Amino acid sequence: MMTAQPKLSKINSAAGAFSRFGFGPRGIAMGNALSAVKEGDLVSYYNPAVSVFQNDNSFQSGYSFLSLDRRLNFVSFTRRFDFYSVRDSALEIRKPRSSAGISAGLINSGVSNIDERDNQGFKTGTLSTSENQFFLSLSVKFSEKVAAGFSAKFYYYKLYQDITSTGLGFDVGVLYSYTKNTIFSFVLSDLNSKYKWDSSPLYNIDGTLTANKFPTGKKIGLSYKYDEYDMLTAAEFYFDNFGTKMIRFGAEFNPLSDLFFRAGFDNYHLNNGDESVKPSFGIGYAEKIANVVIGFDYAFMYEPYSSQDRHIIGIRINF
Repeated sequence: MMTAQPKLSKINSAAGAFSRFGFGPRGIAMGNALSAVKEGDLVSYYNPAVSVFQNDNSFQSGYSFLSLDRRLNFVSFTRRFDFYSVRDSALEIRKPRSSAGISAGLINSGVSNIDERDNQGFKTGTLSTSENQFFLSLSVKFSEKVAAGFSAKFYYYKLYQDITSTGLGFDVGVLYSYTKNTIFSFVLSDLNSKYKWDSSPLYNIDGTLTANKFPTGKKIGLSYKYDEYDMLTAAEFYFDNFGTKMIRFGAEFNPLSDLFFRAGFDNYHLNNGDESVKPSFGIGYAEKIANVVIGFDYAFMYEPYSSQDRHIIGIRINF
């Protein structure tokens, strides 16, 4: 009796898969549902509009423990700028006229220890790949209700010897604060993102030109803060031009000022029951030393079709 093979979404084999894993232990622990979250340590990966809400300067880095000799690393810096025009000389209070934010970072991915073998099957060496995304984002707060942002993302992929590819993509995002605790978001991601390959350096006249387009994603997000429970919740609906429709959810509980517990799930497909949901959880702790806050974060995410799950650790520094 034959067993039906699972029907997986096209997004799994689409170009740029590494850039859709998530960013850092906080985001991954909360199911990557952060497009409408504007508090805590922020990064424009989820929504280019959020950096204008960053308090202080935020530096974040992360390292992932993955199976099959894969790697996935993160680093980012986010800062808000306030512009002043009104001054109360009696109270010595400066009121910001407007605010802007920047966020820059890098996602590095790849696979190492790949056997290189000749036509007879004998090992001739070891290969590795390197896939990278560099991003730079700018956001502006237009009013107490509305903020918007724009990201430019440069991709560089080294596949084999002289076979490399680059690409340039863009994200656009909006945040709408319906109330102090209720936030909505809308994000367009990977506009124009694609890899262009030229194999002629390896195969000479037999080489070909190939283009692999990234999925253009759309995200509609919602976050709500329960002040009485010190709990932040977030949800997101993702869909793209590859036919993907899925839901993400995350929550963050803050029982003490410097301690956070997080949980969520990613990859809940609405139109493909064979896809595996990816539950996640994590913890974060921070300590203030002089005027610098140093934090440590950890996240776990279930990874189907792999010999082990994802473990992500990170360091954040606010100054």
